[in-house]
Amino acid sequence: MLSKRSYDDGCAAAHALDLIGERWALLVVRELMLSPKRFNDLRADLPQISPNVLSQRLKDLETYGIVRKTTLPPPVKAQVYELTPWGKDLEPVLVHLGRWAVHSPFKPDAQLSLTSLILSFRTMFKADEAEGLEATYSFKLDDYSFVAHVHHQSFEITLGDTSQADAYFEGNHDALAGLVYGDANLEEMIEADTVKLIGDKHAFKRFLTLFPLPDEAAQNDVSP
Repeated sequence: MLSKRSYDDGCAAAHALDLIGERWALLVVRELMLSPKRFNDLRADLPQISPNVLSQRLKDLETYGIVRKTTLPPPVKAQVYELTPWGKDLEPVLVHLGRWAVHSPFKPDAQLSLTSLILSFRTMFKADEAEGLEATYSFKLDDYSFVAHVHHQSFEITLGDTSQADAYFEGNHDALAGLVYGDANLEEMIEADTVKLIGDKHAFKRFLTLFPLPDEAAQNDVSP
């Protein structure tokens, strides 16, 4: 049973909003999409949310069967929140929302979280840009390691590590976001020791081109 007001509408989309339409709910789901997290990890990833609101959203998402509480095995033995299999099914929703919203002329000038950045790669990958590229990449971003594969114009990035990468990149996720979506200069970052790059620099520079941002949606002129 829903613990808050419902749209009381028979449309499945309306029911989806009953479940995940509260402020912050879908962003909590987003931050759990790659791995389980502790409460304080979620607070760090969503710095604008209050502890009380985060607690309520997690409680609601647990009630609806989207999130569950579990305990990591020793030696960690920390209590974490993770998505249920049904909760993980929301990834395509996030991807399609991202593909739609990236056309907006009203996008905020705000930083991406690490999870947002990784999901943005899955969202914005353009197969045509990867023609002829076959490469494996290893990333050390903040405290997490990722492996990305580009193969036959397809793309995959997951948590993990590999010693077989064509290129290894180490730095904070903001630096990588600036290289992919901003105007940051790779050579300057390497020279300043802001990031580390080992391996095939050409293949890494190709990686940076695989996620082009589309044009903004046309806006009709509004007369006063």
